[in-house]
Amino acid sequence: MVNIAVLGYGTVGSGVVEVLRTNQESIDNKAGEHINLKYVLDLREFPGDYIENVLVHDYDVILKDEDVKVVVEVMGGVNPAYSFVKSALLAGKSVCTSNKELVAKHGAELLAIAAEHKANFFFEASVGGGIPIIRPLNQSLTADEILEISGILNGTTNFILTKMDKEGVSYEEVLKEAQKLGYAERNPEADVEGYDACRKIAILSSLACGKQVDYEDIYTEGITKLTDLDFMYAKEMGLTIKLIGSAKKTGNRFSAMVSPKLISNEHPLAGVNGVMNAIFVKGNVLGDVMFYGAGAGKLPTASAVVSDVVDAVRHLGENVETKWSQEKLELIPHDEVCSNFFVRIKGSLDRLPEIEEKFGTVDTISITEGEFGFITGMMSEKAYADAAASTEGIISMIRYEK
Repeated sequence: MVNIAVLGYGTVGSGVVEVLRTNQESIDNKAGEHINLKYVLDLREFPGDYIENVLVHDYDVILKDEDVKVVVEVMGGVNPAYSFVKSALLAGKSVCTSNKELVAKHGAELLAIAAEHKANFFFEASVGGGIPIIRPLNQSLTADEILEISGILNGTTNFILTKMDKEGVSYEEVLKEAQKLGYAERNPEADVEGYDACRKIAILSSLACGKQVDYEDIYTEGITKLTDLDFMYAKEMGLTIKLIGSAKKTGNRFSAMVSPKLISNEHPLAGVNGVMNAIFVKGNVLGDVMFYGAGAGKLPTASAVVSDVVDAVRHLGENVETKWSQEKLELIPHDEVCSNFFVRIKGSLDRLPEIEEKFGTVDTISITEGEFGFITGMMSEKAYADAAASTEGIISMIRYEK
């Protein structure tokens, strides 16, 4: 028998308990041991709940219990999660977490501590909920050099953009619906401004290159400025708009970004709709692979956490190596990253000579009076910004990935 403790009895924590109870026999068979839930840590009381008899309010009870071999951290946030997880690893207990903020900020350090103390720090559920991506990157794709990881990494924003695309409704209308359905928080900033996706692509980038990628260094742009007219232009061009987090290797350097992008309807990510997530990986030998599934939600995320628990039980007393050093990776400066840009601008096509003088040869599209759109050739972010700064009447810009 292996004793475990769950830190936090919110949405994911209660899901972990539910998954364990529902599939206890098959989980035990896969782990090769009976997994016993000895403690649940939470500040609240849960009278009448299944966990009432194992509920504790003091983390030290768990930390000092040598019989607890695996700690599940599903509290969220960095504090006190970081101090709890670090102390558990220092005590030789393995930790499984769904906490993307914690992993993005302290993942490399916690992995090093785990290795030093013959324990494990597993975080499959921190990116993509129930989609298996961390383990494949760490174990299955090791023969490949990863050239690109791109993904739809946030279900809330994907739901909003899908509704705007398919039904032609405004951002504000869909956000209200998403909040009513429980897909968006009352304060949706972390989702709609791209911060959630940024932390996830930071984790994936770190694993792909084996060094620390700080999420503060990743250029991040959300979806709040997109309009129904942007989607009308996209439809006319046979494209769609998705919020994409991406990391790409150019030579020996990496760039990373989160932003809305126009992509072809043939692109693997174009058909990922609603609250679903997908992660696209390009290897130099394997080519293209995509991981698709429920990127969030109580049970999908909990399922990924429990899978990590099983892995931790299988490897008690031995460390499963993950290549992610604390050495910081310097990303290609955002100004140097190159893209195609779709730009909406006031006026008529009579302005084309002026536009091409500043932006180079462009393709144009017009669907409504008083403005038109154009797509630039490949140019750096700085070159675009300089050209845009000297051009009057620009309404909006979306990057275009051919």
